[in-house]
Amino acid sequence: MWRQVVIVVPCYNESARLRLDLFASFAAGSNDLGFLFVNDGSTDASAEVLSSAVADHPEHFATLSLPRNVGKGEAVRAGLRQAVSNGASVVGFWDADLATPLAELPGMLAVLDGREGIEGVLGARVRLLGRSVERRRSRHYLGRVFGTLASVVLRLPVYDTQCGAKVFVVTDELIFAIKEPFCSRWIFDVELLGRLRAGWGGRAHERLEEYPLRSWADVDGSKLRGRHFLRAAWDLLRIWRQMSQGRAEEENGA
Repeated sequence: MWRQVVIVVPCYNESARLRLDLFASFAAGSNDLGFLFVNDGSTDASAEVLSSAVADHPEHFATLSLPRNVGKGEAVRAGLRQAVSNGASVVGFWDADLATPLAELPGMLAVLDGREGIEGVLGARVRLLGRSVERRRSRHYLGRVFGTLASVVLRLPVYDTQCGAKVFVVTDELIFAIKEPFCSRWIFDVELLGRLRAGWGGRAHERLEEYPLRSWADVDGSKLRGRHFLRAAWDLLRIWRQMSQGRAEEENGA
């Protein structure tokens, strides 16, 4: 399976809740779409489940198995790099638990295809009338604090950096952004956007668009805990320092 549009799905011990039937039925409606499931050193039956799924749906499924657990960020990066190296023109990533329904993907891809200059579309969990976005109250408020801090670090008015649904056109800037390992396991999204912003320079706000999701819901079994917010805050500080250092080096070089 290598398609023009490849969505990376990071998997760590997901065998019990991975709805491969939903991925398969969704992919069956498109000749251009494929899913690359990255097994991030799982210790359950994920490897066997994914291998069986690829055998059943070789036209739309592929798998990449990492020898040890490296975290969601590096699993996504490994998948994106493989998808790019195999000729995909559009890549993205999607949470395995389908907190963001796959039904949101066509709308996000339509923005990439229909809006001139847009090279990245970010799912955004915004509670609006007529939309069903169900988040635990504690996560919502922590997310808003983090989102505000992340937008300051990125110097972009982004609402939701951490939604697990994002798609990008494969460009030189994206290829460069996924070249080196991420420093953060949990907020690699901010790091990825920061690298893209550095590549785009002052045009960054013209290259990204947020897509308010019509439906999103917390799924039982999430591996995120309250303590991860503290780690995320520390990682955000590290990313801010990296970005500040990069800007200083560019200014000194100029």
